[in-house]
Amino acid sequence: MSSKKTLLILAGGLGTRYKGLKQVDGILDNGSPILEYSIFDALETGFQKVVIIVNKLIPQSYIDRLNTISGIKGFELHWIYQEIKSIPIHDLDYVEREKPWGTAHAVLCAKYSIQEPFVMINADDFYGKEAYQLAAHEIDHHHISDSHLGMIAYPVSTTLSGNGAVARGICTLDPENFLIKVEEQTSIQRINGSIIYIENGKNIEISPDTLVSMNFFIFHPNIFCSLEAYFYDFIESEPTATQEFYIPSTVQRMMDEKKVKVMVKTSPSQWMGVTYADDKKNIKDFLTSEIQKNRYPEDLWT
Repeated sequence: MSSKKTLLILAGGLGTRYKGLKQVDGILDNGSPILEYSIFDALETGFQKVVIIVNKLIPQSYIDRLNTISGIKGFELHWIYQEIKSIPIHDLDYVEREKPWGTAHAVLCAKYSIQEPFVMINADDFYGKEAYQLAAHEIDHHHISDSHLGMIAYPVSTTLSGNGAVARGICTLDPENFLIKVEEQTSIQRINGSIIYIENGKNIEISPDTLVSMNFFIFHPNIFCSLEAYFYDFIESEPTATQEFYIPSTVQRMMDEKKVKVMVKTSPSQWMGVTYADDKKNIKDFLTSEIQKNRYPEDLWT
């Protein structure tokens, strides 16, 4: 039996390394950016509602485009702006802060728009149909609760870029596939056929099938209570002007405090992303191939 499900898309990044707003950059001639492929896949698996966290640089023309699509396809669509003052903090000096507080803050901004289990993803990551099928199964079979969350993870070998090092969260699991920890490594790359990251000046090799988090979480709406409490703790710690409040560290704290367990499912889908501008050609070729295999229509919405 299908349950109400929401797709929360984090699209507030500034695309510094990409040198542009990759969230709304069309990949093929149909003009659809990656986030529309995510919406398409989610709708096919029974999601009825989409919430998108954006910054003020998102052009109104793109908002109008997606509003029109939601009207034609009949799904609920909400836009939420993530700003430094989205979650008011009394007596806080915002002068030195140039951008919002990170991914956990972005999710918290959706507190009043989501009352049902939801999937959280990055706007600039292509996760594949099967990831949404796995997530929908978890929600529809009532496996997601205030104490039981989910994550779709990927073998690290499927998530690398040929254009430079990437940051990935390396997952450690218990024998039942529940998450123990996610350890962020910022320099993962393939060198001479091996996958390595640098730690304390040394190259550390990891297995190609090591699971990594790509920020595909399955949450229960009760997570907003913990997010809010942790955000105030974060502010009270007097963070630096560039320090951020991240989802993985928030989930880790919830696990450490025995508030939740996180079941990890391995996605059979090919992950694709656009960390660098030169990554765009790879995903363009990939999506063209997917269309030729009839996994997507040439134009998603007609």
